[in-house]
Formats: sequence, C-alpha cells, structure tokens
Amino acid sequence: MLLRPVVLLYLAIQQLRVNGGFVMKIDFGNCKLRSWHLEDVGSLVKHANNRKIWVNLRDQFPHPYTQTDGQNWIQTALTVRPETSFAIDVGGMAVGSIGFRLQTDVERFSAEVGYWLGEEFWGRGIGTAALKAATQYAVGAYRLNRIFALPFEGNIASMHVLEKARCRRECQLRKSVYKNGQFMDQLLYAYIVEG
Repeated sequence: MLLRPVVLLYLAIQQLRVNGGFVMKIDFGNCKLRSWHLEDVGSLVKHANNRKIWVNLRDQFPHPYTQTDGQNWIQTALTVRPETSFAIDVGGMAVGSIGFRLQTDVERFSAEVGYWLGEEFWGRGIGTAALKAATQYAVGAYRLNRIFALPFEGNIASMHVLEKARCRRECQLRKSVYKNGQFMDQLLYAYIVEG
C-alpha cells in the first residue's frame, strides 16, 4: 500500500542545501531516488547505452548513448525547476532514471511519469519500488491528482511495474507511436489520488 504523501515526506525525504540549491533523496531500502550529480555520467552511459532500453523509450532518448548525451542530460536535469528528473541509485551508482512531465492548463494537476532501469537490475523489484516512491513524492511535491504513463504495447515488464505500483490500465491508444520503423500501440495507465 502506498503511504500518504505527508507521512512519506516526514519519514524518508531529505532535501539538503547544496551550492545554493536543494538536492532530493528518498531512501527506500534496496535503492534510493536522488538528484542527479555531474559525477553520474559514467554510470549513466554504462546503463543507458542499451538497445533493449532504447526500444521502449521515446526517440529523444538516444542510441547509442554517448558520454556527451549523458553530460547533456545531467546538465538539463540539474537546471529544471521544479526538479522533476531523478536518478535511481543502487549502491551509490545511478543505474536508471525516473522523471515527470508536469502538465499545464486544465491538466495542471496531472503529470506523465517515465522511467528506465539498467538491464542488470531488472527483475529485482527496483523499478516498482522506485515508481511507488516517486509517485508519492510527486503527489506531495507537485500537488498532483493524477500520474499517468504510456508504455509501448510490447513492454510487458513496464506494464507489470505500473500495475504493482497501483496504476490502473485505462485504455489502449492504437498505432499512436512510430518507433524502430513501425507503428505501435501505447497503453494508458494512471494512478489517481483517492480521497
């Protein structure tokens, strides 16, 4: 069961003042979510440069994933305010990412969540734990009512992560993306804040 945002904020979130800004860290046992650091470039490139990851993400995620791509990503993540992109950290190494696209106008209490995890960490429950923690953080920090995700039709593992994190499948968007030379469906999953 997901904790209420206020409880989670008091128990697990640390916001530390560093160089005039804040650094976010949520520790949840076998891993943590935290702000990106410039020193993460090597680990980021190591885990992101994987076709199996690229094939399930938007085209803005490059392949091959180079040192320059990693540096650019971290620089961008560090300048966006409010901070919306976080490293998934295992053993002090950035092994994945999770982030939010905050919506605007009449959808301003919603955000799209996107995430990926290095292949060697698949199947360990890390993705689910990270999504649960990030969801609770985002609901409180950004005052959200709805968080949604759009996995591609063949990404069964991501669908399982979403279901375990209490997201419900709402619909199938037929032939809504073009990736890797073919049109594919997306599935719309959403977490709704109840009460």
